[in-house]
Amino acid sequence: TIEAPSLARLGGAVETDRLPADVRDRAMDVVEYLGGRVTIGNVASRAGLQIDQAERALQALAADTGGFLEVSGEGEVLYVFPEDYRAKLAGKSFRMRVEPLVDKAKEAGAYLARVSFGTALVASIVLVYATIIAILSSSSDEDNRGRRRRSYGSTMFLPTDLFWYLDAGSSRRRRVEKDKGMSFIESVFSFVFGNGDPNDGLEERRWKMIGQYISSNGGVVTAEELAPYLDVPAPAEQTNSKDDESFILPVLLRFQGHPLVDDQGNILYRFPSLQRTASSKGGGSREYVGTRWSTMSSGIEKFMEEKPWEFSKANALERAMVAGLGGLNLFGVIILGNLLKQMTMTPGGLISFAAQLFPLLQIYAGSFFAIPLFRWLLLRKTNNDIARRNKAREERAQELLSPEPSLRRKLLSARDMAQRKVITPGEIVYTTEKDLLDQEYEVREWERRFKKLESD
Repeated sequence: TIEAPSLARLGGAVETDRLPADVRDRAMDVVEYLGGRVTIGNVASRAGLQIDQAERALQALAADTGGFLEVSGEGEVLYVFPEDYRAKLAGKSFRMRVEPLVDKAKEAGAYLARVSFGTALVASIVLVYATIIAILSSSSDEDNRGRRRRSYGSTMFLPTDLFWYLDAGSSRRRRVEKDKGMSFIESVFSFVFGNGDPNDGLEERRWKMIGQYISSNGGVVTAEELAPYLDVPAPAEQTNSKDDESFILPVLLRFQGHPLVDDQGNILYRFPSLQRTASSKGGGSREYVGTRWSTMSSGIEKFMEEKPWEFSKANALERAMVAGLGGLNLFGVIILGNLLKQMTMTPGGLISFAAQLFPLLQIYAGSFFAIPLFRWLLLRKTNNDIARRNKAREERAQELLSPEPSLRRKLLSARDMAQRKVITPGEIVYTTEKDLLDQEYEVREWERRFKKLESD
């Protein structure tokens, strides 16, 4: 007797809301890609999820959207979803309706932070140099002020000059913003703090690649085949034994695999959950290894490549302008600090306001160059490490293109032991979509027809 796992429907609770958003979305993407009929292995391999994560996601989605289970004669379980399951889930889950608004609010907040930091540079320059002018003006009598204006008025930098300069380059900034997708004000934030991690989502991409590779190769692979997707040393740098395959343990735990030994004594790794699929998508011949097999499996990347970090996405002209304005601000803060120390009378008005903010002005001016300098030193080491890891993975992938005889025999053995089972609708013997009595009646009816054909 075949028993299918039950789908809990607990009152009005939305089971999917208990899932992490990324797990839910990745599982839903796979369900749509495969046409609404999937196995746990399908979702785990294509979404890069752990087996138990994929199972929980499918159970929650099916419970909330009216999905049902199908069970084959060999006990393999499939999850089937209606075409409008996403709309049904969105209508039931308040969380899914709110998430887009929250994401937009986060984007708006991040944009506001970038613009505010850039605007603070302009505001700091205006405040610093306006205060300097006020201090110099208040330290002399009216005649000296008049002579100073007549003598230096043509060369002194005024705060209004900054706005004129920015406005004069507005057409150029608009062209840059159109080409690069970044305004000048945003480039200030980019110069100081950078533009974020270029490898965001790297682990998700890694596990998707590994899962799809295992599934497309019939669920049986060697450690050498998975090395190009993991963080392993280059073959020449491997100081310990080449038989050490401990780096494969995280893959075994994630996809519930286990080692096995072939007739030649080679250690292979089998992943039973990834051998069963409800769709023939992603399948291919496993008859060849080496360059020919690499060409046939061109849909999967040969190795995982990390992207190097950029110091800033702002172009050279924008970086020069930002550094120049930052230097102008730093110079002004130094001059203002000296003037404030030399003042003998109690300041008032603008001077008093600037004096109260002066510690913040110092921190802003100093960090404007200290943070980028620290980032530059850190990025040099980070990018060197990324280049080293990329090179090691590429070398591991090259070994598979032209394998040595022992590795070639090992790969061929894995191909021989591969089993990719596509579960067709004709193999289904039980489904939760229909009542059990109806299904028993259909079985008896088919048996009656079969016996009638035999008697005829």
